[in-house]
Amino acid sequence: MIKVLIAEDVHMIRGALVALILLEDDMEVVAELDRGDRIVATALETRPDVAVVDIDLPGMDGLTAAGELYERMPECRALVLTGLSQPGNLLRALKLHVRGFIVKDAPAETLADGIRRVAAGERVIDPDLVAAALETGSSPLTPREADVLRAADGGLSTEEIAVSLSLTRATVRNYLSNAITKVNARNRIDAIRISRNAGWL
Repeated sequence: MIKVLIAEDVHMIRGALVALILLEDDMEVVAELDRGDRIVATALETRPDVAVVDIDLPGMDGLTAAGELYERMPECRALVLTGLSQPGNLLRALKLHVRGFIVKDAPAETLADGIRRVAAGERVIDPDLVAAALETGSSPLTPREADVLRAADGGLSTEEIAVSLSLTRATVRNYLSNAITKVNARNRIDAIRISRNAGWL
Protein backbone atom coordinates (compact mmCIF):
# COMPACT_ATOMS: atom_id res chain seq x y z
CA MET A 1 0.00 0.00 0.00
CA ILE A 2 1.13 3.54 -0.80
CA LYS A 3 0.63 5.69 2.30
CA VAL A 4 -0.46 9.25 1.46
CA LEU A 5 -0.53 12.47 3.46
CA ILE A 6 -2.77 15.25 2.13
CA ALA A 7 -2.30 18.94 2.97
CA GLU A 8 -5.04 21.19 1.55
CA ASP A 9 -6.73 24.00 3.46
CA VAL A 10 -10.00 24.09 1.50
CA HIS A 11 -12.21 21.51 3.23
CA MET A 12 -14.23 20.51 0.16
CA ILE A 13 -11.15 20.05 -2.04
CA ARG A 14 -9.37 18.07 0.68
CA GLY A 15 -12.42 15.82 1.05
CA ALA A 16 -12.52 15.24 -2.72
CA LEU A 17 -8.81 14.36 -2.80
CA VAL A 18 -9.26 11.87 0.05
CA ALA A 19 -12.28 10.31 -1.68
CA LEU A 20 -10.33 9.96 -4.96
CA ILE A 21 -7.41 8.26 -3.25
CA LEU A 22 -9.66 5.91 -1.26
CA LEU A 23 -11.06 4.60 -4.56
CA GLU A 24 -7.62 3.14 -5.31
CA ASP A 25 -6.92 -0.39 -4.03
CA ASP A 26 -3.21 0.26 -3.54
CA MET A 27 -3.42 3.54 -1.55
CA GLU A 28 -4.40 4.69 1.91
CA VAL A 29 -4.63 8.18 3.42
CA VAL A 30 -2.67 8.27 6.67
CA ALA A 31 -3.11 11.98 7.42
CA GLU A 32 -5.19 15.00 6.36
CA LEU A 33 -3.99 18.52 7.16
CA ASP A 34 -5.19 22.06 6.58
CA ARG A 35 -1.91 23.82 7.52
CA GLY A 36 1.59 23.79 6.06
CA ASP A 37 3.38 24.14 9.39
CA ARG A 38 2.09 20.73 10.55
CA ILE A 39 3.26 18.73 7.53
CA VAL A 40 6.72 17.69 8.74
CA ALA A 41 5.70 16.74 12.29
CA THR A 42 2.68 14.77 11.03
CA ALA A 43 4.77 13.01 8.36
CA LEU A 44 7.33 11.98 10.97
CA GLU A 45 4.48 10.44 13.01
CA THR A 46 2.55 8.73 10.19
CA ARG A 47 5.45 7.88 7.80
CA PRO A 48 3.70 8.47 4.43
CA ASP A 49 5.33 7.48 1.14
CA VAL A 50 3.91 10.52 -0.67
CA ALA A 51 2.80 13.94 0.59
CA VAL A 52 0.21 15.61 -1.66
CA VAL A 53 0.58 19.30 -0.87
CA ASP A 54 -1.21 22.47 -1.94
CA ILE A 55 1.06 25.51 -2.37
CA ASP A 56 -1.13 28.09 -0.63
CA LEU A 57 -1.43 26.85 2.96
CA PRO A 58 -1.71 28.81 6.22
CA GLY A 59 1.19 28.65 8.66
CA MET A 60 3.76 27.74 5.99
CA ASP A 61 3.45 27.57 2.22
CA GLY A 62 3.46 24.11 0.68
CA LEU A 63 6.77 24.51 -1.14
CA THR A 64 8.65 25.56 1.99
CA ALA A 65 7.06 22.66 3.85
CA ALA A 66 8.03 20.25 1.04
CA GLY A 67 11.62 21.48 1.26
CA GLU A 68 11.69 20.91 5.02
CA LEU A 69 10.08 17.50 4.55
CA TYR A 70 12.87 16.50 2.15
CA GLU A 71 15.48 17.57 4.72
CA ARG A 72 13.87 15.65 7.59
CA MET A 73 12.36 12.66 5.75
CA PRO A 74 13.72 12.30 2.21
CA GLU A 75 12.03 8.94 1.71
CA CYS A 76 8.65 10.74 1.67
CA ARG A 77 8.26 12.28 -1.77
CA ALA A 78 6.27 15.47 -2.30
CA LEU A 79 3.68 15.93 -5.03
CA VAL A 80 2.49 19.54 -5.30
CA LEU A 81 -0.93 20.64 -6.55
CA THR A 82 -1.05 24.07 -8.14
CA GLY A 83 -2.89 26.41 -10.47
CA LEU A 84 -1.48 27.25 -13.90
CA SER A 85 -1.20 30.92 -12.92
CA GLN A 86 2.12 30.54 -11.07
CA PRO A 87 4.66 28.77 -13.29
CA GLY A 88 7.59 30.30 -11.40
CA ASN A 89 6.73 27.99 -8.52
CA LEU A 90 7.83 25.01 -10.62
CA LEU A 91 11.45 26.19 -10.69
CA ARG A 92 11.39 26.74 -6.93
CA ALA A 93 9.81 23.32 -6.41
CA LEU A 94 12.51 21.56 -8.41
CA LYS A 95 15.19 23.22 -6.27
CA LEU A 96 13.39 21.93 -3.17
CA HIS A 97 13.41 18.30 -4.48
CA VAL A 98 9.66 18.14 -5.15
CA ARG A 99 9.02 15.02 -7.26
CA GLY A 100 5.59 15.82 -8.67
CA PHE A 101 3.86 18.99 -9.85
CA ILE A 102 0.26 18.65 -11.06
CA VAL A 103 -2.33 21.31 -11.88
CA LYS A 104 -5.54 21.18 -9.86
CA ASP A 105 -7.80 21.06 -12.90
CA ALA A 106 -6.12 17.95 -14.34
CA PRO A 107 -8.33 14.84 -14.83
CA ALA A 108 -8.97 12.87 -11.62
CA GLU A 109 -6.97 9.84 -12.78
CA THR A 110 -3.89 12.08 -13.11
CA LEU A 111 -3.65 12.29 -9.31
CA ALA A 112 -3.61 8.53 -8.66
CA ASP A 113 -1.18 7.96 -11.53
CA GLY A 114 1.02 10.78 -10.25
CA ILE A 115 1.08 9.37 -6.71
CA ARG A 116 2.07 5.91 -7.99
CA ARG A 117 4.83 7.28 -10.20
CA VAL A 118 6.20 9.61 -7.52
CA ALA A 119 6.14 6.75 -4.98
CA ALA A 120 8.14 4.68 -7.50
CA GLY A 121 10.80 7.41 -7.65
CA GLU A 122 9.76 9.01 -10.93
CA ARG A 123 9.33 12.73 -11.50
CA VAL A 124 5.84 13.79 -12.61
CA ILE A 125 5.41 17.31 -14.00
CA ASP A 126 2.51 18.71 -15.99
CA PRO A 127 3.87 19.56 -19.48
CA ASP A 128 1.80 22.77 -19.69
CA LEU A 129 3.46 23.97 -16.49
CA VAL A 130 6.91 23.22 -17.90
CA ALA A 131 6.12 25.29 -20.99
CA ALA A 132 4.72 28.15 -18.90
CA ALA A 133 7.72 28.07 -16.54
CA LEU A 134 10.17 28.21 -19.45
CA GLU A 135 8.25 31.16 -20.84
CA THR A 136 8.19 32.99 -17.50
CA GLY A 137 11.74 32.13 -16.48
CA SER A 138 13.28 32.26 -13.04
CA SER A 139 12.70 35.15 -10.69
CA PRO A 140 14.68 38.33 -11.40
CA LEU A 141 14.30 39.30 -7.73
CA THR A 142 16.99 38.80 -5.11
CA PRO A 143 15.83 36.95 -1.96
CA ARG A 144 15.80 40.25 -0.02
CA GLU A 145 13.77 42.05 -2.70
CA ALA A 146 11.25 39.20 -2.57
CA ASP A 147 11.14 39.47 1.26
CA VAL A 148 10.39 43.18 1.03
CA LEU A 149 7.66 42.64 -1.59
CA ARG A 150 6.08 39.90 0.53
CA ALA A 151 6.07 42.25 3.54
CA ALA A 152 4.53 45.01 1.41
CA ASP A 153 1.91 42.52 0.21
CA GLY A 154 1.01 41.99 3.86
CA GLY A 155 0.02 45.65 4.05
CA LEU A 156 3.05 46.89 5.99
CA SER A 157 4.27 50.46 5.52
CA THR A 158 7.87 51.19 4.53
CA GLU A 159 8.71 51.88 8.17
CA GLU A 160 7.02 48.68 9.37
CA ILE A 161 8.85 46.65 6.71
CA ALA A 162 12.15 48.20 7.84
CA VAL A 163 11.49 47.21 11.47
CA SER A 164 10.26 43.69 10.67
CA LEU A 165 13.23 42.91 8.38
CA SER A 166 15.86 44.85 10.40
CA LEU A 167 16.59 47.23 7.52
CA THR A 168 16.72 51.01 7.21
CA ARG A 169 13.81 52.79 5.52
CA ALA A 170 16.15 53.89 2.74
CA THR A 171 17.20 50.27 2.11
CA VAL A 172 13.55 49.17 1.98
CA ARG A 173 12.78 51.93 -0.55
CA ASN A 174 15.78 50.81 -2.64
CA TYR A 175 14.66 47.18 -2.62
CA LEU A 176 11.10 48.18 -3.59
CA SER A 177 12.38 50.43 -6.37
CA ASN A 178 14.68 47.67 -7.68
CA ALA A 179 11.86 45.12 -7.60
CA ILE A 180 9.48 47.45 -9.45
CA THR A 181 12.09 48.05 -12.15
CA LYS A 182 13.06 44.37 -12.51
CA VAL A 183 9.51 43.12 -13.06
CA ASN A 184 8.56 46.10 -15.27
CA ALA A 185 5.85 47.26 -12.88
CA ARG A 186 4.22 50.66 -12.47
CA ASN A 187 4.33 50.66 -8.65
CA ARG A 188 4.72 48.33 -5.67
CA ILE A 189 1.15 46.98 -5.95
CA ASP A 190 1.73 46.15 -9.62
CA ALA A 191 5.10 44.56 -8.74
CA ILE A 192 3.43 42.37 -6.13
CA ARG A 193 0.71 41.31 -8.59
CA ILE A 194 3.20 40.49 -11.36
CA SER A 195 5.50 38.59 -8.99
CA ARG A 196 2.67 36.62 -7.38
CA ASN A 197 1.20 35.65 -10.76
CA ALA A 198 4.61 34.45 -11.92
CA GLY A 199 5.15 32.43 -8.73
CA TRP A 200 8.16 34.49 -7.65
CA LEU A 201 6.77 35.26 -4.19
